[in-house]
Amino acid sequence: MGLDLYAKIEPYLDFEDEVRYLHKAFLSIIFEKDLDNILDVGCGQGAFLNHLKANAKTACGIDLSVEQIKVCKSFGLDAKTIPLNKVTEKFDCITAIFDVINYISNETLKTFLEDAFFALNENGYFIFDTNSLFGFEEIAQGSLNINQDDKFIAIDAVFEESKLITDITLFTKDKKNLFKKEQDSITQYYHDLKVLKKTLIEVGFTIEKINNFNLHTDEEADKLIFVCKKSK
Repeated sequence: MGLDLYAKIEPYLDFEDEVRYLHKAFLSIIFEKDLDNILDVGCGQGAFLNHLKANAKTACGIDLSVEQIKVCKSFGLDAKTIPLNKVTEKFDCITAIFDVINYISNETLKTFLEDAFFALNENGYFIFDTNSLFGFEEIAQGSLNINQDDKFIAIDAVFEESKLITDITLFTKDKKNLFKKEQDSITQYYHDLKVLKKTLIEVGFTIEKINNFNLHTDEEADKLIFVCKKSK
């Protein structure tokens, strides 16, 4: 669903400050709870894994993008290209950071949460963020063009019927000064707060805390951070 193409353009999106800010919030929760033995779901290129490693935490990551995991391995990180339901180990904490939950459709959300529950040890924590409706309607929508010497990136995102569909086009110049075109799209899903809370409880989680989080604007919370505990 376009994840490998997104991996190619991600370094040019200039999200470094926002990512560090969000990672800092997750790290503060992990330190507060004194958590270790961590699985980072949707680990991307391993930025959060590197933070955990720097703080002497035992951690590994999984991601569906082959290209992202290649970058993780280049950093010497423990990461695999497998879905959550193929994880056989048990962890004391699972994280899902920067829109990971929003890539899960409403139809498969409960199954994903059940997989997270299964992969946790007793009293383990599942910590994740999700985009608010404000985040989708006012922040995520729009178009962006990035023009580099050897590449051109066009991004167009539209939010309709609780879905954000982002079309990505990448033109890359080769050694003969010819441009190769790659095109794909990714879909993100808005999860209603009441439905998400209800589903988490049905699966067996206790919701300890939901933090409003302003990632891109001070106007209104564009994200929510959930701190959930495996309670049965």
